[in-house]
Amino acid sequence: MKLIEELKWRGMIQDIMPGTEEQLAREMTSGYIGFDPTADSLHIGSLVPILLLVHLQRAGHKPVALVGGATGMVGDPSGKSEERNLLSEEVLSHNLAGVKKQLEKYLDFSPSLDNAAELVNNYDWFREMRFLDFIRDIGKHITVNYMSAKDSVKKRLEGENGMSFTEFTYQLVQGYDFYWLYSHKNCKLQMGGSDQWGNITTGTELIRRKSGGEAFAFTCPLLTKADGGKFGKTEKGNIWLDPAKTSPYEFYQFWVNASDADAQKWIRIFTFLDRVAIDTLITEHSRDAGARHLQKTLAREVTTFVHGDSGFQRALADTEKIFANQSAPAESLSEVDLQSLEGIARFDCPAERLKSGIDVVAFLAETGIIGSKGEARKLIQGGGISINRRKVEDLRQAIDTSLLLHGKYILVQKGKKNYYLVTVA
Repeated sequence: MKLIEELKWRGMIQDIMPGTEEQLAREMTSGYIGFDPTADSLHIGSLVPILLLVHLQRAGHKPVALVGGATGMVGDPSGKSEERNLLSEEVLSHNLAGVKKQLEKYLDFSPSLDNAAELVNNYDWFREMRFLDFIRDIGKHITVNYMSAKDSVKKRLEGENGMSFTEFTYQLVQGYDFYWLYSHKNCKLQMGGSDQWGNITTGTELIRRKSGGEAFAFTCPLLTKADGGKFGKTEKGNIWLDPAKTSPYEFYQFWVNASDADAQKWIRIFTFLDRVAIDTLITEHSRDAGARHLQKTLAREVTTFVHGDSGFQRALADTEKIFANQSAPAESLSEVDLQSLEGIARFDCPAERLKSGIDVVAFLAETGIIGSKGEARKLIQGGGISINRRKVEDLRQAIDTSLLLHGKYILVQKGKKNYYLVTVA
């Protein structure tokens, strides 16, 4: 199956420039995506662009991953309602190292390959460029009218906070990235999220006006959840690709708890299963949705891709320990089981505090599991809190040393999916 055809049935194409498919059929094409180093790890929102590069390489083309050492100092206004804090060179350097390390896990950089992946940093070509040279040699090719007509700019100019000159120049800086890669690396394709379309087309326009060349582009849709929630966000924050920030267990749980509607969409986007396998899974799921075969397959495939088989096996082991026999008392979990649970949040409580016992509301608030006593009361009254797998039904229930598992632990559950381990010492 041809690349664009493959990406279309997977739901990974939104905008595409005329001639892109023909260019990909004509020759091995270098295509790039930019990654913003705002943190030292990418999160699952970055998985779609990573997968686009993987699909590009699998189709015989050359993927180029650009880490924005220069653009990270400016800040992309696309999809933002206000200007973000700019990062120092020291923080950017640290973040860039982390992002590069992650990208090297997913793409093949073997020098023996004709289409070996390549990492570039736009700071390398902006470092020595003077401001006057940039506005003279680059800025004159793109009008303010053209830049202001872009949605990302228009929305900000019409908003309360306006837009700084720094952010306004971002699309020109990104456009120059594409021109530089076109001129120096024969890179003829840029990909990205649909919110990047305006910045990307500025690059193709700069290539046309400055060098008379022709470049191509396509974007993928921005992901949303069926319930309207933000993709990749939980109550704890981002789902990161770094296992030190989001454990394999937490990562696995995000995918296995997807709604039916989300799982049907995401399994096409985030796995490499073919159409027949996915259609079969969806059919099986429609016959027995309670078995959650679709979600379990999605979680297995994505967790293995990001964390390897060992990470998936750890996530599965933790899931089995916590969820396999929830009707069994928490005492059935061995101390080794409790100590080896990587994915659940951990809190501490002074042993002195439990000697005479404290009420469950104070316990939940003081350990930090629940943000306030008021919130803790509401959750208990709604049947949403369990201690050692036993539902709390009395706001005055005492938490004391008699509840300790193996003399030092208390297992707290909030709702159906959130577990917390309290160590008492």
